[in-house]
Amino acid sequence: MKKSALGQTGLWVSVLGFGAMHLNDKRTSEDDACRLLNQVLDAGINLIDTARGYGLSEERIGRHIAHRRGEYVLSTKVGYGIPEYADWSYGGIVAGVEAACQRMRTDVIDIVHLHSCPLQVLAQGDVVRALEDCQASGKLRVAAYSGDNAELRWAIDSGRFGSVQTSVSVCDQFNLTQHLPQAQTRNVGVIAKRPLAGAIWRFVDRPADYAEGLYWDRFRAMGLDPQGLEWDELALRFSAFAPGVASAIVGTRKPANFQRNLDIVNRGPLDEATQALITRTFSACDDDWSSII
Repeated sequence: MKKSALGQTGLWVSVLGFGAMHLNDKRTSEDDACRLLNQVLDAGINLIDTARGYGLSEERIGRHIAHRRGEYVLSTKVGYGIPEYADWSYGGIVAGVEAACQRMRTDVIDIVHLHSCPLQVLAQGDVVRALEDCQASGKLRVAAYSGDNAELRWAIDSGRFGSVQTSVSVCDQFNLTQHLPQAQTRNVGVIAKRPLAGAIWRFVDRPADYAEGLYWDRFRAMGLDPQGLEWDELALRFSAFAPGVASAIVGTRKPANFQRNLDIVNRGPLDEATQALITRTFSACDDDWSSII
């Protein structure tokens, strides 16, 4: 699996990252979670991404692959859900990082994101300072931000984050022109989230979910030609190899789906003509299509 430099963080991450949200699925047993996480590492994937909001995910990562800690770049997200601390407070961030270390059985987390933190809270400064203090104390390596739009722009321009995680997909290309070039200029690493756009092609009717509903609207409006490829292949190769993207994280609870994603990424980028066609089609249909949080 090809690896790319994550900005100037000193970290190298696999082009395909594993999103661990589905480890919280009640249909996933402990044995299933153990097998899947170890399959991911055995395949050469070295970016594991999770969050406080993903329920059992952090605990299962600690339980099943802490003994292989040297093999992966560990990424999580904080800002909320810590008893006795207000959400988006200095103390809540510091305690959240410590709690994540304990859950994942590690002394240091490679990347810690503020998870869709509101702009006014970012600008006020306490939460960013909390991440920086955790970095100075050795609890985390890279202070990062996860989100989109004005908040993402602030995070990139601030010079206080080594990496960002944001939406990049065939149905969500705003960041490719509006934010990723600036991230590259400032040597900020970029991890793409939702690279499959919720696999929106699966749905005959408009989904009720907010983000998936908007992606469905865009997908139908664009009327893309898949160029003889399966939709998941077109979408994932577009996002994973988009300019400025170091890694694209995809989540699943099924080993077969993981293997499918791995096989797709190992085929490399789309040809330039297909990549350009997807970009032109989005631009032609763009009706103030900002990124979807």
